[in-house]
Amino acid sequence: MTTLRFSFFPFSSFVFALLFLSSCAQPSWQHDEGLVFGTVYSISYQYDNNLRSDIEAALKSVDDEFSMFNEHSTVARINRGEPVDSSAMFQEVWRLAQTVNRDTWGAFDITVAPLVNAWGFGFKHEQMPTPEQVDSLLQIRSQLDFSAIAKGYGSDVVGRLLASKGIQNYMVEIGGEVVTSGLNSRGEAWRIGVTKPTEAADAGGELQAILRVSGRAMATSGNYRNFYYKGGRRYAHTIDPRTGYPVQHSILSATVLADDCATADAYATAFMVLGLDSARQVLERHPELAAYFICSTEADSLTVWQSPQFSQYLNNE
Repeated sequence: MTTLRFSFFPFSSFVFALLFLSSCAQPSWQHDEGLVFGTVYSISYQYDNNLRSDIEAALKSVDDEFSMFNEHSTVARINRGEPVDSSAMFQEVWRLAQTVNRDTWGAFDITVAPLVNAWGFGFKHEQMPTPEQVDSLLQIRSQLDFSAIAKGYGSDVVGRLLASKGIQNYMVEIGGEVVTSGLNSRGEAWRIGVTKPTEAADAGGELQAILRVSGRAMATSGNYRNFYYKGGRRYAHTIDPRTGYPVQHSILSATVLADDCATADAYATAFMVLGLDSARQVLERHPELAAYFICSTEADSLTVWQSPQFSQYLNNE
């Protein structure tokens, strides 16, 4: 008589094997890019489904609030004197703008647009106002412009969208304003370049530094591209909202890392206005911020100053 022998695989081990195999099947990587806020966006995230339509809807919601070029946006309607009901999104950005304004002695100001336009960096180009016009605009500014914070906030909104889907690994970049989470497709911290400031229009690929960033947001503000010369003098597009005149100091670009990109965006702009000494005073009050300034010297060379917190992000390979 033949005896049949059966080998039983424990059920618990079977379940464990299935879970192990399932954990090995990582979600694929997605990449979306396009145009928004007058610039380009690029978004990479680890998820099985492409979320392009959701991302575009999120970006549109920001554009509908803060775009100067969307005649139906909340900002455009306010600037036309129309009554509006402010949304939670608008109130959030408004409060942050006011906080940074107070913290930087008025260097960040969302009512600076008329002065920017008066100096030829807005809708009109390369014009110079009279001192009387500057004084008048300082007194009666009534036009809102969120362009120095909207790109950063847009990156935050997309980052929140991805996080709400349970996505842990992603990078959102809108016109150089970046939000990161987790690791990239190689299992490393995200590598982000800081462009070397140069007036040459075709030199945008040369990097001053490369950073390794995960779980933080980054924004850079600079005045080394948008400028003009009049009477042998250089006028850059960064206008000091307290004086009404273009800034005249050594900072060419300011890079800031913060917990959210809107905050990084606003402080980077404020630091360009303040100059190095005053910016350092602000940073002493905010250890949660990390900053990297590229400055010009009298010998037409570049020098760098970074806050103590910034060195951990520099890629030294």
